[in-house]
Amino acid sequence: MRIKIAMKENLLHFVWKLQLFSPMKLQSTKGEFIQVVASGIENKNTGPDFLNAKIVIGKQLWAGNVEIHINSSDWYAHTHEVDSNYDSVILHVVWEHNVDIYRKSNQKIATLELKNYISKHLLDNYKLLFNRPKKWINCEHNIEVINSFILTHWFERLFFERLEQKSDDIQQLLTSNNNDWEATLFILLAKNFGLKINADAFKNFATSFNFSVVRKVSTNLNQLEALFFGQAGLLANNFESAYFKRLKEEYEYLKIKYKLTSISKEQVQFFRLRPNNFPTVRLSQLASLYFKHKNLFSKIIEVNTVEDFYDLLATATLPFWETHYTFEKESKKSIKKLSKSFIDLVLINTIVPVKFMYLKNIGKSNFSSVISIIDQIKPEKNKITSNFNNLKIKSSNAFETQALLQLKNEYCNHQLCLQCEIGKEVLKI
Repeated sequence: MRIKIAMKENLLHFVWKLQLFSPMKLQSTKGEFIQVVASGIENKNTGPDFLNAKIVIGKQLWAGNVEIHINSSDWYAHTHEVDSNYDSVILHVVWEHNVDIYRKSNQKIATLELKNYISKHLLDNYKLLFNRPKKWINCEHNIEVINSFILTHWFERLFFERLEQKSDDIQQLLTSNNNDWEATLFILLAKNFGLKINADAFKNFATSFNFSVVRKVSTNLNQLEALFFGQAGLLANNFESAYFKRLKEEYEYLKIKYKLTSISKEQVQFFRLRPNNFPTVRLSQLASLYFKHKNLFSKIIEVNTVEDFYDLLATATLPFWETHYTFEKESKKSIKKLSKSFIDLVLINTIVPVKFMYLKNIGKSNFSSVISIIDQIKPEKNKITSNFNNLKIKSSNAFETQALLQLKNEYCNHQLCLQCEIGKEVLKI
């Protein structure tokens, strides 16, 4: 009995790549014996879907490429018959055979119709995976039974995949900074200190002047704060406090000396932020950090434990900010130092990716020190990790939560179940 299913080409690719069909007694649509010696290498570029396959058709061993379609007639719908890239196709693999197809030379190409060779079990699992309504992720009813060994290895791949993506952004910054790691780290840290709401504004602030200015004024905390607040546009107004007036006077001097142009104050947001995350507080902490460490990049490369990073990055605002969150209004006194939870975010989003990128750039292939750091950080708490937790996928550290973020954002959200090790297992359960 024929199984009715809305077939998609990605399933046929998946089945062919993993040879998830009965290999016994395969026949072409013309009754020729077929034996798959090598299914070929999946082609991510233009041209046939699988390259360098080896297939016995009849009594002849063929070496060449494989093209996959839902229907045989798709060959003509995609005009492959006039494209010389497809002259090397030795087998046309389809779900439904509805027409014979030919090469540009008018030579007939053997066709394998897969619908009679794929198990009902696999097709049923495919339908359940993609057709169940109202799902947060497609495999939410199956993921908890996936073998822990498979999950562990898949999470490791996801974690490094996420690092590689972040590395692309770091490399762009590094190139624009003439391979100055200290300058690149400063921009990344500034973006991180801005958190989600002010990330772009803080990055714009950090790139609005040359890092050499930070190096020149880093021995003077007042000048460093004046530079940061001024370039972020937060000294554009006038306030009565002596502290503000001193900063503004200092910034006017720096502005002329180093020919500075600030970003607009409208870029920096206070709305929907907790007071401890106000940009004024975070900029003061960032200034204190760079006053405390003149060669911060060199130090983060040397440090390899979370506790040492807590010590390295421990810093607080100037006394003025102990009784203020903004320049204009006084508040109850509190010491505003970087919390361990905030430092964890800095480690996850900036320090670990930078260390990974640096090790790659100097030719290292052992990233155990990077994994060691992320393993020591508590798991992140957000909507995605909470939902996975509800599906009984619990995280014990930030390594696993970073992997889960990559899984949800890059695979689940894009329905790439057939490229996911979990999805592959679900189909075979």
